[in-house]
Amino acid sequence: MIRVGLDTMGGDFAPEAAVKGAIMALDAVGADCRITLFGDDARIREILNRECCDVAKFDIVATSEVIEMGDHPVRAFQQKADSSIVVGFRHLAEGKIDGFASAGSTGAMMVGSTQVIKVIDRVLRPAISTIVPTITGAPVILLDIGLNVDCKPDVLEQYALIGSIYAKSVLGITNPRVALLNIGIEASKGNMLTKATYELLQVGNDTGQYNFVGNVEASHIFTSEVADVVVCDGFVGNTVIKLAEGLYSINNKVGKSNSFWEGMNYENTGGTPVLGINAPVVIGHGKSTALAIKNMILSTEHAIRADIAKRLREAFE
Repeated sequence: MIRVGLDTMGGDFAPEAAVKGAIMALDAVGADCRITLFGDDARIREILNRECCDVAKFDIVATSEVIEMGDHPVRAFQQKADSSIVVGFRHLAEGKIDGFASAGSTGAMMVGSTQVIKVIDRVLRPAISTIVPTITGAPVILLDIGLNVDCKPDVLEQYALIGSIYAKSVLGITNPRVALLNIGIEASKGNMLTKATYELLQVGNDTGQYNFVGNVEASHIFTSEVADVVVCDGFVGNTVIKLAEGLYSINNKVGKSNSFWEGMNYENTGGTPVLGINAPVVIGHGKSTALAIKNMILSTEHAIRADIAKRLREAFE
């Protein structure tokens, strides 16, 4: 049995959107998947009853506190021991659930990821990643997208390995092409960080750790013609994602719609997995709707089935 934990108290529209998203996910997850809801027991049951959903279809873990978006992440994690996020991470650490997802405080989710679940041995820094849409429909993973805005070359080099393993395990790409996001495709292009990283990535390619194909320009990210995994620091990655979200909004306003543009809709991606820690954790957008929550649950289920944490541990051993 696969057990996906969901924080129902996280996000701008909690718990309504979270519980409705969990209901939507029931028919989409595998028959062997069970969803555990963490949060206000009375409110969860009220929404389930209102939606005519059998309460017995879920496991409910009652909590009495909520970590708010404005709370200091570390202090809140220490002081709100009965919050949905803290209790969820406790269950994940104890093996009572196999993965945990929340659209709540990103800071608190990262505290739980690094201090409760812990970073995998030899991983310098975990990363958050996302799948970007492409005109061919083939998935491309971009990392980091905001967790580490200042990176050293050895951190980016590890992201190449982490991204490659994720692409193999979760996306099913046999020999994923790894590229470094830069201002030009030539090896001589870039700043001190990208130039030094390029040299490390060449070494990793020569030793067979991953399939490094060189630099990639931002204009090629959404084509999938050059790479399946694109590596960058969190400052650059977050800028790319925010630009894509802005373009999606503009495109909607002018009345254009197709599968490529819909791929930029955060609701369809659901959430971003934290890579480099010892269990599957997925962080959703703060304004997640029921559809986004549903897809966040599916992303967590996929990460659990792929056993990505185990594969990363083996790689870093």
